[in-house]
Amino acid sequence: MTTEMIIIHIFYLVDNALLDVKRASRAKLYPSEVVTIGILFALKGGHFGAFYRWLKRDYEALFYELPDRTALLRQLRVYETLTDRLMASATILNVADTLPVELLFPLRAGRSDQQLGAKSLDKGRWSVGVKMGWILNQHNEVCGWIWDRMNVHDNQFLDFLGNYHDEGIILTDYGFRCAAGIPDNVKLCAKGTWNDRMSIETAASVVTVLSQAKKIFHRKAAYVEARFAYLATMFNVLRTLYQQLYPAEPKSKISLAEFSL
Repeated sequence: MTTEMIIIHIFYLVDNALLDVKRASRAKLYPSEVVTIGILFALKGGHFGAFYRWLKRDYEALFYELPDRTALLRQLRVYETLTDRLMASATILNVADTLPVELLFPLRAGRSDQQLGAKSLDKGRWSVGVKMGWILNQHNEVCGWIWDRMNVHDNQFLDFLGNYHDEGIILTDYGFRCAAGIPDNVKLCAKGTWNDRMSIETAASVVTVLSQAKKIFHRKAAYVEARFAYLATMFNVLRTLYQQLYPAEPKSKISLAEFSL
């Protein structure tokens, strides 16, 4: 599948979800176009400046009157809330985990009073950044996400997981254990048990390799949050697209490599 066809398919799925959202009178792009661009940025990864140059050079014809780089970045932040419409619903059995995301090289830590990330160990090495938490349902679709500074313990997300009390059970590892107790719908799983949790490990590997999600370059919380919103939406949209293209494949299969930009 060509890159142009990937963009068209993504836009079709997004536009169907946002049919009732109107374009602002002075805006150049429709909201579904902005969300599509946000998904493409999440998929391609890297610096937004490099992404914008690629989009304008090769695919500007697909987006009528593409605004300048800074205006487009602000629109991505504004329309980030529309991605909630593309989140999946929780099921009886769900899984949750976190993914550390680097913002700065450790030697650069502390150079700015406005530094967003925090220093913590990631796979045995020091890193400065944030961590992103996902909840996947039984169909391996993202139904919820959250983020915080990297040095925050996973059990700080327990209140967020508890919001799904009426939806179903959430399987987590022992990184979410808490002396004060855990919500009734959260089940801690020992290593080697409940192989259902492997789906979220696979999802983390996919976004790490496909979208370079382990390293981002934003410096403001609003833009970090928007990036994570589009990343979760990208995962769901590409999962839907894969199932439409290959209906004979198991619905639980996570295979998104062919959509790489």
